[in-house]
This record gives sequence, structure tokens and C-alpha cells, in this order.
Amino acid sequence: MASAPNPGPSAATAALASVAAIGIWRLLAVAAPQLAALALMVQTENDFGSRLGFILSWGMLNFFWLALLRRPALSGALSLTMVVVLVLLSRLKHDVVQMTVNFIDLMMIDRDTVAFLFTIFPNLRWSVIMAALVILPLMYSLWWLDPFRVRRLPALACKLACLAALVGYSISHPDEAWRGYYDDGYLSKFFRSGVTAVSDFMRYGFMESAAANGERLNMPLVDSCHAAGRRPNIIMVHDESSFDIRAADGIKVPPGYGDHFKSYDGRQRTFLAESNGGPSWFTEYNVLAGLSSRSFGRFAYFVTRIASGRVERGLPLALRRCGYDTMSLYPAYGAFMSARSFQVTAGIERFYDAKDLGAKDVEPDSFFYDKALQLMGERTPNKPLFSFIYLGANHFPWETRFRPELTPNWRAPGNVASIDEYLRRQAMSAEQYKAFIAGLKKKFPGEPFLIVRYGDHQPEFAPHILEPGLDEGALGKKLDAYDPRLYATYYAIDAINFEPVKSEAVMDTIDAAYLPLVIQEAAGVPLDPSFAVQKDIMLRCKGLFYSCKDGAEARRLNRLLIDAGFVKNL
Repeated sequence: MASAPNPGPSAATAALASVAAIGIWRLLAVAAPQLAALALMVQTENDFGSRLGFILSWGMLNFFWLALLRRPALSGALSLTMVVVLVLLSRLKHDVVQMTVNFIDLMMIDRDTVAFLFTIFPNLRWSVIMAALVILPLMYSLWWLDPFRVRRLPALACKLACLAALVGYSISHPDEAWRGYYDDGYLSKFFRSGVTAVSDFMRYGFMESAAANGERLNMPLVDSCHAAGRRPNIIMVHDESSFDIRAADGIKVPPGYGDHFKSYDGRQRTFLAESNGGPSWFTEYNVLAGLSSRSFGRFAYFVTRIASGRVERGLPLALRRCGYDTMSLYPAYGAFMSARSFQVTAGIERFYDAKDLGAKDVEPDSFFYDKALQLMGERTPNKPLFSFIYLGANHFPWETRFRPELTPNWRAPGNVASIDEYLRRQAMSAEQYKAFIAGLKKKFPGEPFLIVRYGDHQPEFAPHILEPGLDEGALGKKLDAYDPRLYATYYAIDAINFEPVKSEAVMDTIDAAYLPLVIQEAAGVPLDPSFAVQKDIMLRCKGLFYSCKDGAEARRLNRLLIDAGFVKNL
């Protein structure tokens, strides 16, 4: 009997092949996010400790979604999406302020933060919408493709185990704060910072303060400020990233370089900032509130956002009590680090940000000086005015030449290009400041002015030229220890038609938080009780504030301000 002809692959075989093909794609859907995370870990985490932190953080995220959804493919994809977004945000933040995202960023998300992001990135709203339109169908596809189901109780147990291991590791091997300035380790640093942030918040809240001991401030009486003599208009100038670079060996400077750092009496004075390389808002808090950002510990990076609506004490408020009008000119958007809200809380009545002033990108100092002259002419007649002029032209990067047409006769001293550019911008600032002084004399003849300038922090390259033999880790430890050499800038006092009042508080070296006190003393403005207590601290501690007695004096003043109602909800 003849055998039947072979009909080829049966329908069942084809069906099995199709099922196998679909199974491979489903397995790939489960495995792909895990493999992508592994590749991301190798690329962004550089040592055993950070990779261990990454693995524990990744496991915690995965098991969280598994406990919620039970589908490993979708859980992995959601975890990977969150990690990629974190990496992108960290790189963006590092490009702007030279620090990566940490857990406190998540704690501090507010309306100002969202408004600032959508202002500086006008297309971000549409990017978010487009990303959602792409991601949502993809997540639905993974939901459908995923053949596996995980029981919720084991997933939850694994999540808690990863969390416990991460907490234990973070406590036994705390991540040094200076590592936040490194452009790497995004996921491990984020979750490890969460452990320390929550621990610190449970111990002392946002701001350190001494235990209550019954000591009280005498509240200032209404209309109790009676200044002797004529009160001067007061101008405070925030000189961006400026310090005397001659502190570093081997730097060539142009002739007459040091004149800009001298006061009216020919003395050069030192200002000890609390930040280095980028966060100007630390010093903004110092010189307006008259307090230390270091009291906020790991929350210091967000000091102006935390203080907004909570710290109702400072130089502008003290001057308003003595009859001053107050205004501020700010070179960025007012939502940045809640600058507008913080300064209004500190007593600024008229706040003008870059948009209000019509600034286009970064403007030279002369732009803000000219705007200040214009706005000073619109002030209330016969009332002294406090003006805060916040400059930004000397901000990094120094690898590109900023407005070279403004210094046509400039001759580079012969350092590396970035340092010569830094020196050129300092020379430009000095010349434009002289023009501003001339403008004050011309526009307001006979009126008294007290002008106080300060360098808000050293530029980001300063530690490398001040301590050229140290690697990044050693420099980071010096910065964490607040080595004065890495935080010293300058402050200078000038006057027009006014003789600054002699005071023992006008010291050759001061911590940044004392500048409001120095200004009031030099202007002859009577101190309110909180500044009188702070003056006693200043004299006892010889110009040091938070560094005095390991922070005990600063914590004591914070407690007095809390009990008096000047500081709330911290």
C-alpha cells in the first residue's frame, strides 16, 4: 500500500511555533528592563558601595510595583522609567547648579519649583504630554504581553527586605554630602540620601535649635527705632562668584586688581561664605535673614524654599521698622529656589526678577545698576531706601567669553583661558561698579548712601587652584569641614555723602550671617533685640557664628527666634 504524501508542517506545529515566538517576546518583555537597569548601573555607579545601593534601590522599586500590579514586565518597565527620569533630572540639575538630585528634592516639590521648570523650559509641558502619549500605550502592551503573575505577599516581603538592607547600609556607611557634587551615582545617592534626610528630620526637623530654657527676647516696640542723625540709603551688592584670586599661588593678575576688594577706609575685609562653587542662595539667606544655612544640616540646599513663609526675621524687616522702603533686583526668575517668596518673607516690599526687569538671558552688571538707578528715582520722597542688587555676569561657565565688546582694551594676564576669562569679568564688574557710583553722585547729589558689596562664594574652580595637590575626595572632605580657605571671599564698605559709623562689629573677618548686623551698625541704625543678642554672640565669638561652639550659639539664637514667633513651623 502506498503511503500518504507528506502534507508539510501540520497546523499544530505551526501553532506551536507561533506560541513559542510569542513566548520569546513575552520573556524579552520581562527581561529587557532588568538588563537595561544592569547596563545603567555599570555606566552610572562607580564603586562597590554605590552599586550595592543601586541594586537594593532597584529591588525596592521592582518589588513595590510587583506588590501593586503582580506583573514583572510592567513592574520592571515602570521602575526603569522612574530611574531614567531620575538620571535625566539629575544631569539637568547638575548642569544648572552642579549637584545631583537627592531625596530632599522630592520632599520639597512645590508650586514655585514647577513654575520655574515650565518657565525656563517652555516646551516641557508638551514634552510631558508627548511622553505620556507614548508611554501609556506601551505600558498597556506590557500588561497584555506579561504571562507571569507574582503573589503580592512575597513581593511585599522582598520589598521590605530591600528597604531594611538599604537603611542598614546607609546608616552604617553614610554617603558623604560632598558626593552630591559628583555627576554620577544618581539612583544610589537618591535613596541613600532619603535615609539620612528622614533620620535628620525626625531628630530636629528642618532647622536645628536648642532646647527651650525659658530665655526670651524682648519684642521690639512699634515706632521704637530712633536713629541718630540722617539715615543713609543702603545698597547691598551681591557680587557673583567673586573673591581675591591672589589667595592662590602662581596666578597672574592685571595691574590694580586688588583695589576692588578694598573699603572706603583702604582696608580689605574677609567674608566667610557658607557655600562654594554654585549655591548663591545660601548666601542670599545669610545676608537677608542674618542666620546660618548650616543650621539646616542636609536641608541647607533648600534653605530659601524652607524659609519662605517661615523665617520672618532679617535685614529688610529690621530696616522697615526704622522707616526704610525695601526693594530687590534679581537676575533670574523669581520662582528659582523660591527667591521671590523668601525675600518677601524677609521684608522685601518690591521684588523685581529678570522678567520684570526685561533681562534677556545673562546681563552685565551695568544692566542691573542702570535699572537700580531708575527705580531709586521712583522711591517714596523723604524716605530712606534699602536696595538689594543681585548680580550674575560672573557666573560660570568661564570657558566662553561673555560680552567681549564691553572690554575692548583687555589684555589677558597669561593664565589658563578660563581663569583669564574670570579675571576679565571681574575687571568688567569693577569698572561698571565705578560707573554706578558716579551715577549715584550725579542723579542724587547730596544724598547719603552706604554701599556694601560682598562675594557670595568662590568660583567652582577655586578649590583646585587653592589646594592643587588634593584629589576630589580630599577636597570634598575639606569642603565638608568648612575649611575657611575654601569659603573666604570679601566684603567692602563704601559711602557717598555719609561717614560710616565706627563699630566693633565691623570686623576684618566675619561669617556671612553677620553682614546684616555690620550694615545696621555702619548705618547707625538701632538694633532690635534679636540683632542685639546676635551682636553679643559676634563679639564673644570674634566674628564666627555657626562655627562658634560647634553650632551651640546659632542653635540658641534659633530657639530665641522660634519662641518669639519670628521663626515658625520648623
